[in-house]
Amino acid sequence: MGMVIAGFHLRSRLGRAPERPAGVPAWNGPLDFLEHSHALGAGGIQTNVAGWEQEGLARRLRARGEALGMFLEGQIRLPADDAGTAVFAKQLDAAKEAGVTVLRAALLDGRRYETFQTVAAWKAFNERALKSLALAEPLARQRGLKLAVENHKDWLAGELADILRKISSLHIGATLDTGNNIALLEDPMATLEALVPFALSTHLKDMAVEECDAGFRLSEVPLGRGLLDLPRIIAVCKKANPTVRFNLEMITREPLVVPCLQPQYWTTLGGVPGERLAAMLRWVRANRPKHALPSLAGKSPAQQVAFEEANNRDSIQHARQQLGL
Repeated sequence: MGMVIAGFHLRSRLGRAPERPAGVPAWNGPLDFLEHSHALGAGGIQTNVAGWEQEGLARRLRARGEALGMFLEGQIRLPADDAGTAVFAKQLDAAKEAGVTVLRAALLDGRRYETFQTVAAWKAFNERALKSLALAEPLARQRGLKLAVENHKDWLAGELADILRKISSLHIGATLDTGNNIALLEDPMATLEALVPFALSTHLKDMAVEECDAGFRLSEVPLGRGLLDLPRIIAVCKKANPTVRFNLEMITREPLVVPCLQPQYWTTLGGVPGERLAAMLRWVRANRPKHALPSLAGKSPAQQVAFEEANNRDSIQHARQQLGL
């Protein structure tokens, strides 16, 4: 199993700070991430390819990855317009030089129900997203690379599947995130069924939920401590794509409040039936967490980084011992 850089966002940020907090190890980019992931027992990494074209970094990453027997997957920002294609092409070239064949992409940085205040704004985003994919596809195809679009709390799984069918390219598929679409009131297995035909990569995570006044709280938890049927998810993915890689994305952070009982949440989700909201709330109530959801409150920077490390280490161990990854 590979490691996703977002699972180390605390160490990445605090370890690069100009005044690094006491007890927080230094963090010097993708080579550090590769070495650290190997030490934890991971089989590869998925990380941002920006800057790989500089100082021979792509060649060094490839050489070190091959020496450690680890795979590399990339993360890349798609071009927004014609002016952005030159930078995108250079990053693709660097990724290919490093031995990457699949690159995860996300088209929305935020969350659908927080980002868009009107339906018109949501429709405009969709138009921009389709333009970005149209610009990116030929550049990836020319290099024999594949772009894997993550379900990133933006599209419902069926909406993303329709986009991928419309594009109809062997070089554009999905990064299947096993937990994100719970925030859009989707059953995790329904998300899986809709997107697994397109899956080129994964963000494997386990999730816990807890009811609150605004709706419910949603949190990543170490593998095996949450609600997801991970053995079934893995089996379905392998059947659909025997070469798909499983990448752990255990993000240590405060629980996300999903405000599905607030009016703003529904601005762009009016097509979601009330039955789905009711089913999700029943599911949340039936699956109260056995332990408190993870929290960073009251922890020093060093303690936060140590907590993040333990969550990733425990997940890797569970994956190896219980999931065959």
